[in-house]
Amino acid sequence: MSFWGYPRPDGSVGTRNCVGVIPTVACSCDVARQISQNVTGCVPFIHYQGCDLTPSDIGLVNRTLANLGRNPNLAGVLLVSLGCEMTDVDGVLDNIAQSGKPVGKIVIQRVGGTIAAVAEGSRIAAQMVSEASRIIREMFHDSELMVGAECGSSDTTSGIGSNPAIGAAVDLVIKKGGSGVFSQTTEFIGAEHLLAQRAASSEVSRRILEITQRYEKRFLDAGVDMRGTNPTKGNIEGGLITIEEKSLGAMARAGTTPIQGVYEYGERPDGSGLFVVDGPGNDPKSLTCLAAAGANVIFFSTGRGTAIGCPFVPVIKVTANRMTYEHLSDNIDIYVDMASSNNLEESGRVLLQEALKVASGKKTKAEILDQCSYNGIYVVGPLA
Repeated sequence: MSFWGYPRPDGSVGTRNCVGVIPTVACSCDVARQISQNVTGCVPFIHYQGCDLTPSDIGLVNRTLANLGRNPNLAGVLLVSLGCEMTDVDGVLDNIAQSGKPVGKIVIQRVGGTIAAVAEGSRIAAQMVSEASRIIREMFHDSELMVGAECGSSDTTSGIGSNPAIGAAVDLVIKKGGSGVFSQTTEFIGAEHLLAQRAASSEVSRRILEITQRYEKRFLDAGVDMRGTNPTKGNIEGGLITIEEKSLGAMARAGTTPIQGVYEYGERPDGSGLFVVDGPGNDPKSLTCLAAAGANVIFFSTGRGTAIGCPFVPVIKVTANRMTYEHLSDNIDIYVDMASSNNLEESGRVLLQEALKVASGKKTKAEILDQCSYNGIYVVGPLA
């Protein structure tokens, strides 16, 4: 199989051809949003970080913004700076520029305020969109896919239906030479030892256990013991009483292939295969780290239904709950009917075929409803 994608100067392949308008601090989000509204073909990434952070957290923000800008679904990037933030705006710009795509910046305090910044930013963005429109889709092999695997608003059908089906699709992508990435470290708790057994090396195994223990320690330091309980009301109502139950089902979305590496939030994996990025259970912020990791299509398993997307990476919502599929039909892309499927691999093939259609231009429900402007960046320091 193959798909129609957009070639990028660094050799990666986009499934979308947007110009990203990325604020470098919360204070410039409104200007970024207004620029995007002015220029068709632009997509904003709205977040509330970039200032008043610890050194480690601002470093996380810098690398996340840079790797978001390097995502292959962006043909060009405009950074919108206030002018006094902690973010290393020029460093982020230089990092994105190394990918070969056009990147520019405006500084609100320098150009003379909101009106002037929106006008200048719109002019730059319009030129980038014009250049992007000259890029024609070409046929690419499935190996150019990097699929993200997300799980949110879960119920019992997630662990026995939609997550395993997504895992089967991820396995097929990797078998064809592509890559997969998943996160949500909080959903490893109680099953981390099983995930560690899938590591391609002892170092990767150690890192899986390390990032899980690090997350659990944060909960314990706050006086919360996650073991044997579940902090999410919706999960409990959906039949997942403990975090262990949720974790066992959630890890199925990562398929069965060996895990090649573990990365920090905002980092981008090297090579092909299956990777873990350390990130939170919170869906919007988890989607951000999948996009920063380079995912050009994302599968999102949900049992109870959800109504979010990702600014410039198409998100395919998958459920195995028939009532959710029928009741939230404007949000769900694919229903996995495990009762009628001959086997799990068949469900994986169905999802892969849908991913190839989406990669070639088919709109997801989240894109159609424009539920794609905000995701957010996860930081953990005391000033966050």
